[in-house]
Amino acid sequence: MKTISAVVTGIFLFLISVSAHAQQNNTSAIEPYRLAIAYSKTTNIIFPYAILSVDRGSKDVLAQKAKGVENILQVKAAKEDFTQTNLTVVTTDGKLSSFIVDFAQQPSVLNLSLLPQESRNTIAIASESVNRQEIENCAKQVSLSEKKVRGGRDRKFGIRLKLDGIFINDGVMYLRMNIANSTHINYDIDQLRFYIRDQKKAKRTATQELEITPILIHNQTDNIKGYTDHSIVLAVPKFTIPDRKYLAIQLMEKNGGRHLELAVKNRTIVKAIPVE
Repeated sequence: MKTISAVVTGIFLFLISVSAHAQQNNTSAIEPYRLAIAYSKTTNIIFPYAILSVDRGSKDVLAQKAKGVENILQVKAAKEDFTQTNLTVVTTDGKLSSFIVDFAQQPSVLNLSLLPQESRNTIAIASESVNRQEIENCAKQVSLSEKKVRGGRDRKFGIRLKLDGIFINDGVMYLRMNIANSTHINYDIDQLRFYIRDQKKAKRTATQELEITPILIHNQTDNIKGYTDHSIVLAVPKFTIPDRKYLAIQLMEKNGGRHLELAVKNRTIVKAIPVE
Protein backbone atom coordinates (compact mmCIF):
# COMPACT_ATOMS: atom_id res chain seq x y z
CA MET A 1 0.00 0.00 0.00
CA LYS A 2 2.85 2.37 0.79
CA THR A 3 4.36 1.65 -2.65
CA ILE A 4 1.07 2.46 -4.42
CA SER A 5 0.67 5.63 -2.37
CA ALA A 6 4.19 6.73 -3.25
CA VAL A 7 3.56 6.11 -6.95
CA VAL A 8 0.29 8.07 -6.90
CA THR A 9 1.98 10.94 -5.07
CA GLY A 10 4.81 10.94 -7.59
CA ILE A 11 2.40 11.05 -10.54
CA PHE A 12 0.45 13.89 -8.89
CA LEU A 13 3.60 15.94 -8.34
CA PHE A 14 4.71 15.27 -11.93
CA LEU A 15 1.38 16.52 -13.31
CA ILE A 16 1.61 19.68 -11.19
CA SER A 17 5.15 20.27 -12.48
CA VAL A 18 4.04 19.84 -16.11
CA SER A 19 1.05 22.17 -15.60
CA ALA A 20 3.21 24.85 -14.00
CA HIS A 21 5.76 24.56 -16.79
CA ALA A 22 3.02 24.94 -19.40
CA GLN A 23 1.65 28.02 -17.67
CA GLN A 24 5.11 29.56 -17.57
CA ASN A 25 5.51 28.95 -21.29
CA ASN A 26 2.19 30.76 -21.94
CA THR A 27 3.25 33.93 -20.13
CA SER A 28 5.59 36.63 -21.34
CA ALA A 29 7.11 39.69 -19.68
CA ILE A 30 6.48 43.16 -21.10
CA GLU A 31 9.90 44.75 -21.34
CA PRO A 32 9.73 48.38 -20.11
CA TYR A 33 11.24 51.32 -21.96
CA ARG A 34 13.88 53.40 -20.18
CA LEU A 35 12.94 57.06 -19.82
CA ALA A 36 14.97 59.92 -18.33
CA ILE A 37 13.13 63.17 -17.56
CA ALA A 38 14.16 66.60 -16.30
CA TYR A 39 12.65 69.25 -14.03
CA SER A 40 13.08 72.14 -16.47
CA LYS A 41 12.45 70.33 -19.77
CA THR A 42 9.45 68.47 -21.19
CA THR A 43 9.79 65.02 -22.75
CA ASN A 44 7.27 64.06 -25.47
CA ILE A 45 6.25 60.44 -26.06
CA ILE A 46 4.38 59.74 -29.33
CA PHE A 47 2.15 56.64 -29.30
CA PRO A 48 0.69 54.84 -32.34
CA TYR A 49 -2.88 55.28 -31.01
CA ALA A 50 -4.80 57.68 -28.78
CA ILE A 51 -3.96 57.56 -25.07
CA LEU A 52 -6.67 55.96 -22.95
CA SER A 53 -5.17 56.06 -19.45
CA VAL A 54 -1.96 57.00 -17.64
CA ASP A 55 -0.73 55.55 -14.35
CA ARG A 56 2.23 57.17 -12.55
CA GLY A 57 4.27 55.23 -10.05
CA SER A 58 4.67 58.35 -7.91
CA LYS A 59 3.70 62.01 -7.82
CA ASP A 60 7.29 62.93 -8.65
CA VAL A 61 6.31 62.50 -12.31
CA LEU A 62 3.99 64.97 -14.07
CA ALA A 63 2.17 63.69 -17.16
CA GLN A 64 -0.44 65.20 -19.47
CA LYS A 65 -1.74 64.73 -22.98
CA ALA A 66 -0.59 67.42 -25.41
CA LYS A 67 -3.28 70.03 -26.00
CA GLY A 68 -5.63 69.08 -28.84
CA VAL A 69 -3.67 65.89 -29.58
CA GLU A 70 -4.68 62.36 -28.64
CA ASN A 71 -1.47 60.35 -28.96
CA ILE A 72 1.26 62.54 -27.43
CA LEU A 73 2.08 62.36 -23.71
CA GLN A 74 4.13 65.17 -22.19
CA VAL A 75 6.22 64.17 -19.18
CA LYS A 76 8.48 66.09 -16.79
CA ALA A 77 9.78 65.84 -13.22
CA ALA A 78 7.85 67.42 -10.34
CA LYS A 79 11.08 67.68 -8.36
CA GLU A 80 14.78 67.09 -8.92
CA ASP A 81 16.65 63.86 -8.08
CA PHE A 82 13.54 61.78 -7.40
CA THR A 83 13.77 58.05 -6.67
CA GLN A 84 13.38 55.80 -9.71
CA THR A 85 9.72 55.11 -10.49
CA ASN A 86 7.58 53.89 -13.37
CA LEU A 87 4.90 55.03 -15.81
CA THR A 88 2.21 52.91 -17.46
CA VAL A 89 0.20 54.02 -20.50
CA VAL A 90 -2.75 52.22 -22.12
CA THR A 91 -3.76 53.23 -25.66
CA THR A 92 -7.02 52.70 -27.55
CA ASP A 93 -5.61 49.72 -29.45
CA GLY A 94 -5.58 47.88 -26.11
CA LYS A 95 -1.77 47.96 -25.82
CA LEU A 96 0.03 48.58 -22.54
CA SER A 97 3.34 50.46 -22.62
CA SER A 98 5.57 50.42 -19.53
CA PHE A 99 8.40 52.84 -18.68
CA ILE A 100 11.12 52.87 -16.01
CA VAL A 101 11.56 56.56 -15.18
CA ASP A 102 14.76 58.16 -13.86
CA PHE A 103 15.76 61.77 -13.24
CA ALA A 104 18.36 63.46 -15.46
CA GLN A 105 19.51 67.09 -15.49
CA GLN A 106 20.08 66.88 -19.27
CA PRO A 107 18.14 63.98 -20.85
CA SER A 108 19.74 62.65 -24.02
CA VAL A 109 16.27 62.11 -25.57
CA LEU A 110 13.45 64.66 -25.37
CA ASN A 111 11.17 63.21 -28.09
CA LEU A 112 10.46 59.49 -28.04
CA SER A 113 8.35 57.92 -30.80
CA LEU A 114 6.79 54.47 -30.47
CA LEU A 115 5.35 54.67 -33.98
CA PRO A 116 6.51 52.53 -36.90
CA GLN A 117 9.44 54.04 -38.82
CA GLU A 118 7.32 55.10 -41.79
CA SER A 119 4.99 57.23 -39.64
CA ARG A 120 7.49 58.33 -36.99
CA ASN A 121 6.18 61.92 -36.66
CA THR A 122 2.43 61.29 -37.05
CA ILE A 123 0.13 62.90 -34.49
CA ALA A 124 -3.56 62.23 -33.88
CA ILE A 125 -5.51 65.47 -33.74
CA ALA A 126 -8.48 65.29 -31.39
CA SER A 127 -11.67 65.05 -33.43
CA GLU A 128 -13.33 67.59 -31.17
CA SER A 129 -10.81 70.24 -32.22
CA VAL A 130 -11.69 70.09 -35.94
CA ASN A 131 -14.64 72.49 -35.99
CA ARG A 132 -13.15 75.17 -33.76
CA GLN A 133 -15.59 77.89 -34.82
CA GLU A 134 -18.58 75.79 -33.73
CA ILE A 135 -16.94 75.13 -30.37
CA GLU A 136 -16.26 78.85 -29.90
CA ASN A 137 -19.90 79.67 -30.70
CA CYS A 138 -21.14 77.10 -28.18
CA ALA A 139 -18.75 78.43 -25.53
CA LYS A 140 -20.15 81.93 -26.02
CA GLN A 141 -23.71 80.61 -25.59
CA VAL A 142 -22.69 78.80 -22.41
CA SER A 143 -21.11 81.96 -20.99
CA LEU A 144 -24.41 83.83 -21.46
CA SER A 145 -26.75 81.02 -20.40
CA GLU A 146 -28.72 81.45 -17.19
CA LYS A 147 -28.99 77.69 -16.71
CA LYS A 148 -26.81 76.17 -14.00
CA VAL A 149 -25.45 72.87 -12.79
CA ARG A 150 -23.83 73.39 -9.41
CA GLY A 151 -20.56 71.51 -9.18
CA GLY A 152 -19.31 72.81 -5.84
CA ARG A 153 -17.10 75.64 -4.66
CA ASP A 154 -13.95 76.28 -2.66
CA ARG A 155 -13.03 79.47 -0.81
CA LYS A 156 -9.69 80.45 0.67
CA PHE A 157 -8.11 83.75 1.72
CA GLY A 158 -10.77 85.83 -0.02
CA ILE A 159 -10.72 83.88 -3.31
CA ARG A 160 -13.67 81.74 -4.39
CA LEU A 161 -13.65 79.13 -7.15
CA LYS A 162 -17.02 77.84 -8.34
CA LEU A 163 -18.17 75.40 -11.03
CA ASP A 164 -21.65 76.67 -11.89
CA GLY A 165 -22.35 75.19 -15.30
CA ILE A 166 -21.78 71.92 -17.17
CA PHE A 167 -23.01 71.75 -20.78
CA ILE A 168 -22.70 69.25 -23.64
CA ASN A 169 -22.85 69.42 -27.44
CA ASP A 170 -21.64 66.95 -30.10
CA GLY A 171 -19.00 65.21 -28.04
CA VAL A 172 -17.69 68.38 -26.40
CA MET A 173 -18.34 69.30 -22.77
CA TYR A 174 -18.30 72.91 -21.56
CA LEU A 175 -17.32 73.72 -17.97
CA ARG A 176 -18.21 77.21 -16.76
CA MET A 177 -15.99 78.38 -13.92
CA ASN A 178 -16.39 81.54 -11.86
CA ILE A 179 -13.50 83.04 -9.90
CA ALA A 180 -14.24 85.84 -7.40
CA ASN A 181 -11.75 88.01 -5.52
CA SER A 182 -13.06 89.69 -2.37
CA THR A 183 -9.70 91.21 -1.37
CA HIS A 184 -7.72 94.30 -2.44
CA ILE A 185 -4.89 92.06 -3.67
CA ASN A 186 -5.09 91.09 -7.34
CA TYR A 187 -5.14 87.36 -8.00
CA ASP A 188 -2.68 86.27 -10.71
CA ILE A 189 -3.62 82.87 -12.17
CA ASP A 190 -0.76 80.47 -12.64
CA GLN A 191 -2.73 77.32 -13.56
CA LEU A 192 -6.31 76.14 -13.91
CA ARG A 193 -6.11 72.38 -14.46
CA PHE A 194 -8.42 69.37 -14.55
CA TYR A 195 -7.56 65.81 -13.48
CA ILE A 196 -9.45 62.54 -13.17
CA ARG A 197 -8.03 61.05 -9.99
CA ASP A 198 -8.35 58.01 -7.79
CA GLN A 199 -10.10 58.51 -4.50
CA LYS A 200 -7.83 58.36 -1.46
CA LYS A 201 -5.73 55.20 -1.19
CA ALA A 202 -2.98 53.87 1.04
CA LYS A 203 0.28 55.79 0.69
CA ARG A 204 2.14 52.86 -0.90
CA THR A 205 -0.30 52.31 -3.77
CA ALA A 206 0.34 53.73 -7.24
CA THR A 207 -1.29 57.04 -8.11
CA GLN A 208 -3.45 57.00 -11.24
CA GLU A 209 -4.15 60.43 -12.65
CA LEU A 210 -5.22 61.61 -16.09
CA GLU A 211 -5.18 65.28 -16.97
CA ILE A 212 -7.96 66.65 -19.17
CA THR A 213 -6.59 69.27 -21.54
CA PRO A 214 -9.08 71.93 -22.77
CA ILE A 215 -9.71 72.12 -26.51
CA LEU A 216 -10.57 75.80 -26.16
CA ILE A 217 -10.81 78.40 -23.39
CA HIS A 218 -13.38 81.18 -23.83
CA ASN A 219 -13.01 84.50 -21.99
CA GLN A 220 -9.59 83.50 -20.69
CA THR A 221 -7.79 85.76 -18.24
CA ASP A 222 -4.68 85.58 -16.08
CA ASN A 223 -5.67 88.20 -13.52
CA ILE A 224 -8.68 88.74 -11.23
CA LYS A 225 -8.56 92.27 -9.86
CA GLY A 226 -9.59 93.09 -6.31
CA TYR A 227 -13.34 92.97 -5.60
CA THR A 228 -14.23 91.59 -9.04
CA ASP A 229 -15.22 88.22 -10.41
CA HIS A 230 -14.71 86.58 -13.79
CA SER A 231 -16.30 83.61 -15.61
CA ILE A 232 -14.35 81.29 -17.90
CA VAL A 233 -15.75 78.55 -20.16
CA LEU A 234 -13.49 75.60 -20.91
CA ALA A 235 -14.34 73.21 -23.75
CA VAL A 236 -13.05 69.66 -23.13
CA PRO A 237 -13.62 66.27 -24.79
CA LYS A 238 -16.75 64.69 -23.27
CA PHE A 239 -16.10 62.32 -20.40
CA THR A 240 -17.66 60.56 -17.45
CA ILE A 241 -15.87 59.40 -14.33
CA PRO A 242 -15.33 55.70 -13.44
CA ASP A 243 -16.17 54.33 -10.00
CA ARG A 244 -13.87 55.35 -7.15
CA LYS A 245 -12.59 58.35 -9.10
CA TYR A 246 -13.41 62.06 -9.19
CA LEU A 247 -12.70 65.19 -11.23
CA ALA A 248 -10.19 67.46 -9.47
CA ILE A 249 -10.19 71.12 -10.57
CA GLN A 250 -7.11 73.02 -9.38
CA LEU A 251 -6.65 76.79 -9.35
CA MET A 252 -3.10 77.89 -8.52
CA GLU A 253 -1.93 81.43 -7.76
CA LYS A 254 1.26 82.66 -9.41
CA ASN A 255 3.92 83.47 -6.79
CA GLY A 256 1.32 83.09 -4.07
CA GLY A 257 -0.34 80.67 -1.70
CA ARG A 258 -4.03 81.05 -2.46
CA HIS A 259 -4.52 77.65 -4.11
CA LEU A 260 -8.02 76.15 -4.43
CA GLU A 261 -9.38 72.77 -5.48
CA LEU A 262 -12.80 71.33 -6.28
CA ALA A 263 -13.71 67.63 -6.19
CA VAL A 264 -16.54 66.82 -8.64
CA LYS A 265 -18.19 63.41 -8.73
CA ASN A 266 -19.81 61.60 -11.63
CA ARG A 267 -23.35 62.25 -10.39
CA THR A 268 -22.72 65.95 -11.12
CA ILE A 269 -21.05 65.39 -14.51
CA VAL A 270 -24.01 63.39 -15.87
CA LYS A 271 -26.32 66.39 -15.25
CA ALA A 272 -24.71 68.23 -18.17
CA ILE A 273 -27.20 70.49 -20.00
CA PRO A 274 -27.45 70.41 -23.84
CA VAL A 275 -26.28 73.60 -25.53
CA GLU A 276 -29.25 75.10 -27.33
